[in-house]
Amino acid sequence: MLPTLIVVSGPPGGYGKTTLAHEIARAVGCPAICRDEIKEGMVHATPPGFEPAPADPRTPADPLTQKTFTVFFDVLALLLGSGATLVAEAAFQGPKWRPGLERLAELAKIRIVRCIVDPATANERNARRAAQNPRRARAHPPTPGPLRTAHPYQPITIGAPSLSVDTTDGYNPGLADIVAFLDRR
Repeated sequence: MLPTLIVVSGPPGGYGKTTLAHEIARAVGCPAICRDEIKEGMVHATPPGFEPAPADPRTPADPLTQKTFTVFFDVLALLLGSGATLVAEAAFQGPKWRPGLERLAELAKIRIVRCIVDPATANERNARRAAQNPRRARAHPPTPGPLRTAHPYQPITIGAPSLSVDTTDGYNPGLADIVAFLDRR
């Protein structure tokens, strides 16, 4: 029997992905592997003065972001290959992320949870998070509203069951319903 890879996705910045990923991991009893948390850990080993590339899908990622992408998928493959069910959280955008997830489909059954919220709420959360944690700016540049509008999020599309969860005020559907969706065979 294969482990389950629970993919928590949604647009970058303030959509509730990381919070929901940790809630799901606690409810299911498995680790949550969050791409941004890996990058935040790796930024401690960057040279002084490192500046992340702008959050613009039209430009290449900075070397740290590129390395984080590889490390993220390597960690997922290692754990899944060992038989561990896990939650993987990141923005998981369309064509760029699909090949990594498709490789993992050989190691696990995949379930996708998509976080949704209105962009104004996401922008407010993103600004609050940046103000509360200035160290975050070393790893993540802000994603301004106009950039989000000009380059809309492309959700990942692979042959896996998916569930949209509104994170505006708690979770809709609720955590128990999310876990029930994940448990379906």
